[in-house]
Order: sequence, then C-alpha cells, then structure tokens
Amino acid sequence: MSLIEDSPVNSSSSDDFAAFLDAELDSVSDTSPEPEEKEKEEEEEEDDDEEEEDDDENYKYLIERTKRRKISISETTEEPNGSTSHTEQEIVLEASGKEETCTHPGFIGGMCIKCGEKTDTDNQSGVAFGYIHKDLRLANDEITRLRDRDYKNLLRHKKLYLVLDLDHTLLNSTRFSDIIQEEGYLLNQNDPMQDALKGSLFKLPSMHMVTKLRPFVHTFLKEASKLFEMYIYTMGERSYALEMANLLDPQKVYFDSRVIAQNDCTQRHQKALDVVLGQENAVMILDDTEMVWAKNKDNLILMERYHFFASSCRQFGYRSKSLSELRSDESEDDGALATALKVLKRVHTMFYDSELGDNFTGRDARQMLRAVRSEVLKGCKIVFSRIFPTQFQAENHQLWMVAERLGATCTTEVDASVTHVISTDIGTEKSRWAVQEKKFLVEPRWLEAANFRWERQPEEKFPVKEVKDKH
Repeated sequence: MSLIEDSPVNSSSSDDFAAFLDAELDSVSDTSPEPEEKEKEEEEEEDDDEEEEDDDENYKYLIERTKRRKISISETTEEPNGSTSHTEQEIVLEASGKEETCTHPGFIGGMCIKCGEKTDTDNQSGVAFGYIHKDLRLANDEITRLRDRDYKNLLRHKKLYLVLDLDHTLLNSTRFSDIIQEEGYLLNQNDPMQDALKGSLFKLPSMHMVTKLRPFVHTFLKEASKLFEMYIYTMGERSYALEMANLLDPQKVYFDSRVIAQNDCTQRHQKALDVVLGQENAVMILDDTEMVWAKNKDNLILMERYHFFASSCRQFGYRSKSLSELRSDESEDDGALATALKVLKRVHTMFYDSELGDNFTGRDARQMLRAVRSEVLKGCKIVFSRIFPTQFQAENHQLWMVAERLGATCTTEVDASVTHVISTDIGTEKSRWAVQEKKFLVEPRWLEAANFRWERQPEEKFPVKEVKDKH
C-alpha cells in the first residue's frame, strides 16, 4: 500500500486522517493472518484488543488534544507523463478543553502527529521512516512503544522478523547493455531455454534491465511467511526496490509497505535495524554482504552470492563462467535459499520451544542462531598453514573467526588432537605433517562452504593441490 496514493487528501475530516495514520502504522506490524484464521483470532484477541485501545487512541490526539486549526500538507506526486502535481490537504482538528504539554512523538511534514504544531527539521529528533510515509519521523520513545506493541503481537502469532536483501540474495539483475553474446539467448523468445526460465526471468524495458529470480525463492517466501514478518532491505534506489518487490510479491501478501531502500538508511553505505519496527532480539537477516551490517552481525545469516549473469561475476572478480553462460542454474532443493530456510526454521523452533514456557523475557533469537552455527564444525581442531600474511595476528583473521563461530577450535601448532590442516600448498611443513599423520588436508574453500551451507562438507571435495614451480 502506498501511503501517498491512498492518503485521504480530499477529506477535511480529522477522524479520517487519524484513522488512516493509525492504520498505516499498524500495517507495518500486521502479521496478515490467512482469511480462514481471522475469525478465530479475533475471538482470541478480544481481550488483548481492549488492552490496546489506549495505544490506538494515541494516534488520535489530532482530534482529542489540539485546538481547532487548519493544517496544510502539500504532497508532490509524479504524473505518468513525468510532470508533477501538488495536492493540498486540509485537516480540521476539533478543540479540546484542556491543553497539555506535547511530547512530540512524531512528525509528518514537520507537523507533530499529536498536537499539530509545526517544528523545524533541525529540531526534530528520532528516526525517519520514509518507507511508511515519505515525511514521517518518529521520536525514539515512540519507536520503543511501537516496537513493544508489535513484539507482543508477534509473540501471539508465534512469529519472528526476517529482513531480506535483494541483489545476490533473492535475485540477480543486469542491464541490457551488459548482456554478452553467450547470454543472447536470454532475450530470444524462440530459444528452447525460455520454457525453463519462464516465471523466473523478467525483462524490464522501463529500467533497461533483466532480472533473474533465485531458484526456490517463491517456495522460500511462502514457507518463511508462516513463521516470520518479512521486510525487504536493499541499498538500491526505491524505484528499483519496489519493482523487485512486485516481481517477488505481486499480490503484496509478504511485504506490503515494508520495503526499505537506500534513502531510508540512517548511515551512508550501512544498513541497520534502527529503521525496522521490530525488536532486535527477534530479528533474523539474510544478506550476501556482512560489512554493511556492522551493528547487527549477530542477527545475520550470510548468504552465498547468486551470480546468474556474466556481469555479476565480473563485478566481483570471478574468472569462471556465470550460470547464464553455462545455461545452468542453482539447485532448487539444495541451493542457498533452501539451506537458509532450514536454519530459519530451526531458530524459530528453538525460540518457541514449548519446554521454555510462555515467558519470553530474555528470549533472544540471536543466541539461538549462534547455537545452531556453533554445531557446524563442533569437534574439529584446525591449524592454518601459509594462509595468513607474515606477522599477522592469526586470531584476528577472518577465516580463523569464521572457524570459531562454526564451533571449531583453532591453534597455531600441530599436535595429535588436530583434525584439519587448511592450506593452499601441499608442500608446506604442516601440510606434509597432515598427510603423514593421516589428518584432513583441505583448502580454505572447505571452511567457506561449511559457513554458507551450515554443515560440515566432505573433505575429499576440497583437496589441496600441489603448487607448480613457476620457474
């Protein structure tokens, strides 16, 4: 739902506006139960709704607690022909007898949503929630209140939050101009591959690009939506984000207005959960880039990048052929999204474990995720050989930290308890020791694969090859 498109701009009723604003904020926390479940849930939640009446009234101060005044909000909308039009909205607020000091819980277009007072942008605290409404800013106390309220609602439905990246996580896009000759069949409607790609390959002339959805994505979204309230969060522009959301969720049953784009970020080149109306202890994140989540790494499930197009491989420095060049694709049943779904289901099951009871105080999905991850290489003791630069502090290297997060023990010296030597050269002293002592000798990709696939990989698939003498 677009708040701008559906705003009652022609109404002068403050009741309409207050109800509209409340409904929009509620839509962000709506778990969207199936139609057949609604009647039962309404009966079960009747008492809860009575308790929340006070919360609902908080957004109706526009009627109850302000003096009679006219407030104009100027909306600029873009017409199909590229021109713009301006709509002025008048909201008539009824007077109340007693005037109170306003805490200014939020602003729309510089107007306090409680008292209607105009405030300069420089004097507005809190966080902007442009994906809910392009002019909406909420104060920190109000964000906390909304998150607490939404969390209680989430627990009733036994759900968690899931934040999903787009590019290289759920899909892959390329420009028409970047398609190479070997990929020409993608644009040829008569090519036999078109039947196999039907429903997953989309040509978008208005954006001059082609998008390929990752295998299993539709099943993933359907299954995940039963357990999670989902957000899209991309560093792409809003127009691109909405176009991709439409491909993934044309009926708007998964994301609704929860599509966060580049301009919604509070810090340049960084993503953070400060713009997500969900409690951090109940949020899981799927993204192919760890560094953008500097403040929320504990919530992150790192995804193996989806490189369908040749341009995507070139962008990340891969010399191998892309899936499109090979006329192939990622596995439906054993691909990255299928793996991620299994992990998400395990975390959800652990969070709502019946043996833990109905008291969710202190319950933290991040701890559950950490526990699942630590089982992957449990019992493995690893030594690295010529992997780290000379004089580099070994325990600070990314691979060392990954191994420990997966439950392995890392050490710098070999002994009988070592199970694996990770190396790129079979001729190193530690590599020769591993062969002699019949220990596993594997290349670093073995560790990376375990990290992405969330299970220990067959060591024989990652042998260390002899380094040929360049001379």
